[in-house]
Amino acid sequence: MTLVGEDLFLATPGFRESTRWVVGHVPAGGLQPGAEYWVLADSGLVGELEGSSVLPKTHLGRARLLGVLVGPDDRPLNLNAFAPLAIATQAPDRGVPVTVIIGTSAEVGKSTAGLAVLQTLLSRGLGNVIALKATGTASIQETARYADYGARQTFDCIDFGLPTTYPSGRDDIAPIFEAALSHILSLQSDAILIECGGDLFGANVPVFLKSLKRRRPEMRIVVAASDAAAALGSKSVLDSTGLEIDFFTGPCTDTPTLLARTERLCGRPAMNLLSSHRGAAKPKLVASRI
Repeated sequence: MTLVGEDLFLATPGFRESTRWVVGHVPAGGLQPGAEYWVLADSGLVGELEGSSVLPKTHLGRARLLGVLVGPDDRPLNLNAFAPLAIATQAPDRGVPVTVIIGTSAEVGKSTAGLAVLQTLLSRGLGNVIALKATGTASIQETARYADYGARQTFDCIDFGLPTTYPSGRDDIAPIFEAALSHILSLQSDAILIECGGDLFGANVPVFLKSLKRRRPEMRIVVAASDAAAALGSKSVLDSTGLEIDFFTGPCTDTPTLLARTERLCGRPAMNLLSSHRGAAKPKLVASRI
């Protein structure tokens, strides 16, 4: 939607710690009616602005809080009250394979990698694939894209009661991740595809990976890296946690020089999912590992 002056819209207070876009937070005491705040994300996240990059951001602007919506009990409405995953799932884990997409920063091709993996899974006859945007800031566009490409069900952090998984290091995040994973892993499916938001260190990604590793020590990991150095750094970090990367993608594979350097430094396969300059061998590798 396009907003113009004096338009009314529904928003939610939240935190954001993007490495490429904006950083903002909910002030102590919450948002106050009559005060002005910043729109921190185009999904309708508002709060105090801490800093912004020089990149153009159509959503970034001031908005005045007119009031708070309340429910029948006169208490302010909260996303938790509408979260489908808020109730702990009692169904057993179905044991289907899980593939995780991790990035070294924002805008490094995580979603591109996720869609390519999704298409590979579907081409192998796994028709019931669940896609989860597990961490970061919720965005209808991302879950809609997975649905457009054939995911049977899609979820993001809204579905477990949060507009974002920021701030990093929040004390209450582990139980939320545990409940979300219990629900997702109990659903009938052929495979589960999980995209982590932000970067390897932000959005509580380490906490999420720890929760997932306990349930899926043999998960498949794809890393989208900005360059060969970032790829090497991500490998070092994941190695220290006992997680093995299956292959690299993203800008670290944009040219034959970068791709070869990434493979040489990291000792793992790399492929550019937007190019076929390495021939058919790489797509066969994806299909065999996933």
